[in-house]
Amino acid sequence: MIKYNRVVLKLSGESLLGKLQHGIDQEVLADYAMQIKEIISIGIEVGIVIGGGNIFRGLSGTAKGFDRCKGDQMGMLATVVNSLALASALESLQIKARVLTAIAMQPIGEFYTKELAIKALEKGEVAIFAAGTGNPFFTTDTAASLRAIEVGADVMLKGTRVDGIYTADPEKRSCCGQIR
Repeated sequence: MIKYNRVVLKLSGESLLGKLQHGIDQEVLADYAMQIKEIISIGIEVGIVIGGGNIFRGLSGTAKGFDRCKGDQMGMLATVVNSLALASALESLQIKARVLTAIAMQPIGEFYTKELAIKALEKGEVAIFAAGTGNPFFTTDTAASLRAIEVGADVMLKGTRVDGIYTADPEKRSCCGQIR
């Protein structure tokens, strides 16, 4: 069996909906926390990027008239809400979690630096990377790839409903750029 020392998980915010129409299903959140606890228990360092689609999707906000940059910023804040919820669920299982944000927002989360993230991972804490890259026009998939490279992860694992990383909205285009 392949054993990774350090992984970055990309989790879908939409998956947190569970049976709900909007928000965070506590059963799904608790299930994620238990699975992450299992990974940690075998000695794997875990970093996580979670989307915000259960609360707000920046790109869909644009379709509703929001300025693209403002819509993406709202989406970044949605990822922070999900990150705090996941950190709380992990801490309820006695797993130390640290929310690191791409946008300065102390005391809600610590401002992300590569060094701080690596230090947290090495101490056995779950590093939760929130607010995407901190820049509009970039997805949380991009943030997950970037953070995985920065912290020297052995692998980035993607647990979302989208079957890959796309160059355009996967709801509108296939992986080859063809309009659906």
